[in-house]
Amino acid sequence: MIIKSATFICSNTKVSALPVANMPEYAFIGRSNVGKSSLINMLVNQHGLAKTSQRPGKTQLINHFLINEKWYIVDLPGYGYAKVSKSSREKWEKFIRNYITKRESLQCIFVLIDSRLEPQKIDLEFCCWLGEIQIPFALVFTKADKQSAVKTDQNVSAFKKALKGWFEEIPPYFVTSSEKSIGRDPVLDFIEQVNLDFVMPILTPKEDF
Repeated sequence: MIIKSATFICSNTKVSALPVANMPEYAFIGRSNVGKSSLINMLVNQHGLAKTSQRPGKTQLINHFLINEKWYIVDLPGYGYAKVSKSSREKWEKFIRNYITKRESLQCIFVLIDSRLEPQKIDLEFCCWLGEIQIPFALVFTKADKQSAVKTDQNVSAFKKALKGWFEEIPPYFVTSSEKSIGRDPVLDFIEQVNLDFVMPILTPKEDF
């Protein structure tokens, strides 16, 4: 897939205020500081489209980016150790759940995993929740350039093995590096293939959630 354009459209905290769900969209989510914004910028080859920060938890909104005038990348708030109040965290979790479970045009969630780490409970639990509610997802192992390929392979294999306790079939997975542009083509090719099967959803009036 060739990326010809990537445009920021809007930021929201309410699913009811999001763009009309008439094009396929792909959400990116992961633990805070997993490299989500850098990955998005690498995929679209546009530095600074998604805002990066050294402070975990900076993304607090649902951010939509229109790609090639045909599909959306959606930047979701990270989960995990962000230093925020309990009430703020609960509010984020609620609108993330609403988006994931009620967005008609959502085709796949890319769950970002830090390839440098052994399987983390919070990542496994999130993947299992997606499986329980039957939301399609793929794994994206980030920061592969920060260590040896052998270590990356070991951690990827360990995560896949941990998932086998809950899943009959392991979801698609990609190994990436934002700095080296590793994994860019496989991720975009995957999206291109899913786009071919997109069917316009029957849209219903939204509640104000």
